[in-house]
Amino acid sequence: MDEIPTSLMLAGCGLVAGCVVGAVARGARFCTFGAIEDWVLAEDSRRLRSWGLAIAVAMLMVQLLDAAGLARVGESFYLAADFGWLGAVLGGLLFGFGMAMVGTCGYGTLVRLGGGDLRSFVVFLVLGLTAYMTARGLTGVLRESFIEPLSWNLENLQGQGLSHLLAAALGIERATASLILGLVLPAVIFWWCFRHAEFRRAYRDIVAGVLIGATVAAGFAATGILGADPFDPQRVQSLSYVLPPGETIVYLLTFSGATVTFSVGLVVGTVVGAFLTAAAKGELRLEAFDDAREMRRHLLGAFLMGFGGVTALGCTVGQGISGMATLSMSAPLALAGIVLGAAFGLHYLVSGSLRDAFSALHVAGRQLFN
Repeated sequence: MDEIPTSLMLAGCGLVAGCVVGAVARGARFCTFGAIEDWVLAEDSRRLRSWGLAIAVAMLMVQLLDAAGLARVGESFYLAADFGWLGAVLGGLLFGFGMAMVGTCGYGTLVRLGGGDLRSFVVFLVLGLTAYMTARGLTGVLRESFIEPLSWNLENLQGQGLSHLLAAALGIERATASLILGLVLPAVIFWWCFRHAEFRRAYRDIVAGVLIGATVAAGFAATGILGADPFDPQRVQSLSYVLPPGETIVYLLTFSGATVTFSVGLVVGTVVGAFLTAAAKGELRLEAFDDAREMRRHLLGAFLMGFGGVTALGCTVGQGISGMATLSMSAPLALAGIVLGAAFGLHYLVSGSLRDAFSALHVAGRQLFN
């Protein structure tokens, strides 16, 4: 029997990972946009802390893998020498605002699609095609012409990771720096999460955060270890939901001449996991746009998420959890931009005023640290 191709094995890993996170999102209401919405509009930070817990778990596990010399984390595109600071900030803001227009992120779009939301099918198509065009097509010209030239080259540090920076500052090995940061930073995030009494009682949110974080780490382990095939090397990556929808669309269009990947398996698995959970809970139902105005808002939001997400090198999951887990310097910038963009978009939808939306951000920011 011929050996199973590496790409097919990784597609299977992506399928399993997608089923897990799709089921968790549908069953435990783990939603990054929902977390921001709860915090901004209801002053409830429990789901936001669940998101933080996922970051901490993923970061701890990924940095332990990195320090042990496993999973080839240093080869991830998150740690490339070109530090796209402007793309991270601007792309994050655009993605966050687009997310508010749609009412969810790329990850949430697939979860809603698994439950029968036809609006999410439209968002999936527009987001995926826009992301693919921004990475490899027409709208990518804007990114390559005006944003990428302002990137900082950090080849002297051998990468844009915080571990690279710490290693250079202290004159130590990067693996040692990864271990130090991989223990200290998650500890700080754990403290922030569990200092909140209501979150300590939110067992569903705690379990969801742990499962999502562990799945992100498993994605890096799968692509880093199984993908280290000298004859068919695979890209080191984990969960992300901006470019993968576009890659999935292209794969479906060019099936006979294309190769299945971890990303394609992840997208399909997320929809499947959400569908099975929605069916088990009796939540399957078809939903469509209420009117043309809602459709226009979703189309605009999907476009902004596709363009902004690729420009920022990831979404709420791609940069917000996977990128943060690698200690990439661009990840915190992208994450901050996403949160600010989403918070601004939410206040704008509620008030209809740009001035009121700006002023409301200050009030919301204080609640985060209460």
